[in-house]
Amino acid sequence: MRIALVVPGGVDRSGEYRVIPALLALLVRLSAHNDVHVFALNQEAQPSDWDLAGARIHNVGMRHTRVRAVRMICTMHRTSRFDLVQAIWSGACGQIAVTAAKLLRIPSLVHVAGGELVALSDIGFGGRLSWRGRVREALVLGGASAVTAASAPMLQLLADLNVPARRVPLGVDLGSWPPRDPLRRKRGSPARLIQVASLNRVKDQPTLLRALASVAAAGIGFEMDIVGDDTLHGEIQALARQLGLSQRVNFLGFLTQRQLHPVMAAADLMIVSSRHEAGPLAFLEAAVLGVPTVGTAVGHVVEWAPDASIAVPVGDSVGLASAIVSLLADEDLRLGIARRARERAIREDADYTVERFQALYSSLQAGARGA
Repeated sequence: MRIALVVPGGVDRSGEYRVIPALLALLVRLSAHNDVHVFALNQEAQPSDWDLAGARIHNVGMRHTRVRAVRMICTMHRTSRFDLVQAIWSGACGQIAVTAAKLLRIPSLVHVAGGELVALSDIGFGGRLSWRGRVREALVLGGASAVTAASAPMLQLLADLNVPARRVPLGVDLGSWPPRDPLRRKRGSPARLIQVASLNRVKDQPTLLRALASVAAAGIGFEMDIVGDDTLHGEIQALARQLGLSQRVNFLGFLTQRQLHPVMAAADLMIVSSRHEAGPLAFLEAAVLGVPTVGTAVGHVVEWAPDASIAVPVGDSVGLASAIVSLLADEDLRLGIARRARERAIREDADYTVERFQALYSSLQAGARGA
């Protein structure tokens, strides 16, 4: 099949920086059996093309992006026909994919992968904050031939909008993240905690830090690594100092996948404090390494609870602290959750993702032929 894939970015020519690991894993596997052309909206300022992960990347550029992207897809289709157009993320990506597909009279698929369906007005986040956003999402999701999302909470958000959708998790590349059995903690040693998330309002690190302050007050020894770009200009680091956590919390900034792997492998717990997640992938990466997750009730965290994760209400620092303490105090419980999470993450890996998408492509193509 010849596939046009529309993404916001995450396909930098370096293959290491400004990339989305789940997207690269998808490209490698799709490109093994398909002719994949990726239309990246905001990777670089100027239009440019390059090869990555077996696919051809077409960087649209940052001027008149939506119109130019639709024109590029249509022009390439006239040279060699696309079988379908898929968007990873709705929003602008979905709008482009659905518009181009309708013009070309081919199927479109939209994978909802972020905050397109929410409206968190206090932090200015979500695709449904404005009436324009709500109208856009209604047109995109209503116009797509098929809609997918990574987790049960995302499917519920779509169902609330009367949009039928299928669950397709964006799984881990087990070649880059070889599975490992959970390791028993060394008795008496400080717990190693990790969070992989940009410092921003949606990831809600203040809830994380307040929970950690309570864990410290309970006399639990720990060291916390926070991995991710700082978009809040030192605000979270200042809060850590204010809460007396400077000697316990390490802000590591962005790490490549190769740099992240040993840090993740050394952890005893992954902590998620987000207000919204479609996944996240870091939860799955931790799981394949035998590292269980305690977190807020978002995405896979609440979907897998209570057997393969522990979930607490969003914004509940007291509940998060209590869950962390409980899991660190019960090694058999921690290891049991870790084993079940590992089994599920392996079962729903990147190969599983592509199998699900490929089956859906075939169904859409058959439907198009029969129309």
